[in-house]
Amino acid sequence: MILNPAGRTALFIDGANLYSTAKGLSADLDFKKMIDWFRERAVLVRAYYYTAIVEGEEFSPIKPLVDWLDYNGFTLVTKAAKRFTDLQGHSRIKGNMDVEIAVDMLELAAHVDQVVLFSGDGDFRRLVQAVQAKGVRVTVISSLKTQPPMIADDLRRAADEFVDLNDLLAEFGRPRAASGAVTA
Repeated sequence: MILNPAGRTALFIDGANLYSTAKGLSADLDFKKMIDWFRERAVLVRAYYYTAIVEGEEFSPIKPLVDWLDYNGFTLVTKAAKRFTDLQGHSRIKGNMDVEIAVDMLELAAHVDQVVLFSGDGDFRRLVQAVQAKGVRVTVISSLKTQPPMIADDLRRAADEFVDLNDLLAEFGRPRAASGAVTA
């Protein structure tokens, strides 16, 4: 990964997408190692983590991670997930954070040299182009090695640099825990 040691860098982590990518690679992520890794290689201005929270549950498996991230240098952006019933009558949960990521990235673009987007969501292609038009270098981290690949081809092509998460697991990954939870 190309990082300018003097460059102001911001991380934008689509929590649900990153979780699915890591799960597809049979790995958990060590967020402490991750933030330290970026701090050693660039001037880390901000590390955002975006996730929807299911309210009303007695225990949420994401809650310990969110708490840990909040106390350890990440800027948490959360919102309540919405429950709905699909056409087949199945209960579903929706908690898309795309707008929050887009707004924050565009607002911060004037203050950074590079952004690192942890997501493979093709909806971010236009966001990447808009941030690049402001002179910001964009690196996208996702994976081609999952089945199916987690990175949308048009997002991968739009980025200045694409890095496969699988190639970073030696830096801040670990074998998947039996519980299947992404750990701090």
